[in-house]
Amino acid sequence: MGYQEREYQKRMSLAQERNNLIMLIAVNVVLFVILIFIRAVYALQNPDAVLASARYDANVVSWFSIPAHIDQWLQKPWTLLTYMFVHTDVWHILGNMLWLWVFGFILHDLTGNRKIIPIYLYGGLLGAVAYMAAYNFLPGLLPHLTTSQMLGASGGVMAVAAAVTTLAPGYRLFPLLNGGIPVWLVTALYLLIDLAFLPSENSGGHIAHLAGALAGFLFVVAHQRGYDAGAWMNRFFDWCINLFNPEKTSRKHDIKKELFYKSTASPYKKTPNITEQRVDEILDKINQKGFHSLSEEEKELLKRASDDKL
Repeated sequence: MGYQEREYQKRMSLAQERNNLIMLIAVNVVLFVILIFIRAVYALQNPDAVLASARYDANVVSWFSIPAHIDQWLQKPWTLLTYMFVHTDVWHILGNMLWLWVFGFILHDLTGNRKIIPIYLYGGLLGAVAYMAAYNFLPGLLPHLTTSQMLGASGGVMAVAAAVTTLAPGYRLFPLLNGGIPVWLVTALYLLIDLAFLPSENSGGHIAHLAGALAGFLFVVAHQRGYDAGAWMNRFFDWCINLFNPEKTSRKHDIKKELFYKSTASPYKKTPNITEQRVDEILDKINQKGFHSLSEEEKELLKRASDDKL
C-alpha cells in the first residue's frame, strides 16, 4: 500500500485507540440510552403519563441538568459538568451529535486528538456561567429564575464549531455540492439564529450557545499566541489513564541530553532509513497531536516517503 493511501486511511479512521471525538459522542449517547430506559420504567409504573413525566423530571433529570438559580446550583454543583452530556429528546441529541461529528472531525484533522475535549468542556462551562448570569441579572429573565434549568451539549458543540471556523474559515463542507459550503457560513448562520431567537422562551439556552462559541474562539486565539489552555486538562487525563497502567513511560531524566548535547549545531546530519513502521509511527503522531508537532527530521522522512511512494 502506498504512503498516500495509508495516510488517507489514517485520517479518515475515527476508530483508533483513545479517539476523543468518538469518546465524547459515546458518552452522550450512552447517557441518553440510560435515561430513556429509566423514563420507560417510570412510564410503566405510572398509568398517568403526565404524572410519570413530572416525576421522571423531578427525580432523575433534575439531578443532571443545571439550574439557573445559583442557590439551587450550590446544592448540586456537579451539574456544571453533567448537564453538557445529557439529553432527553431524540431530535436534540441527533442534532447535537451530528454537528459534533462534522465539526469535531475537522478539528481532529486540523489539530490532532488532544484539543476537542478541552474545547468542548470550556464551551460547556462558559455556556453554563453565561446561562446562570443571564437569569440572575437580566430583568427580563428574573421571573423564570427559580423554574429554569438547562441540559444538552449545544454549548460544547458551538465551541468546537467556532474553534474550527477560527482555525480554517475557508474549509469546505460537503465538497461534492457545487464545490462545498465554507465552514464560516454554517457557523455564522447558527450564530445569527441564536441572536434572532434571544427573545424566545429559550433565551438562556441561546445565550449559552453564544458563550460556547466565544469560548472556542478564545481558545484558538490563545493557542495561536502560544498558550495552550487545554494542556493541563490533557496532563490530568493522561495521569488518570496511566494511574494503574504498568506500561506507562518513565519520567526519568535523560542525562545524555541534559549534560552532553547542549550544542545547537549538529556535528553530522542523520539520514534515517525509511521503513513502513517508522512512517506509521509518524502518521499516528500527526493523528494524535497534529502536523505541527513533528520534528524537522520526521518531516523530512515523511517527505522522502511520499517521494518514494513507500
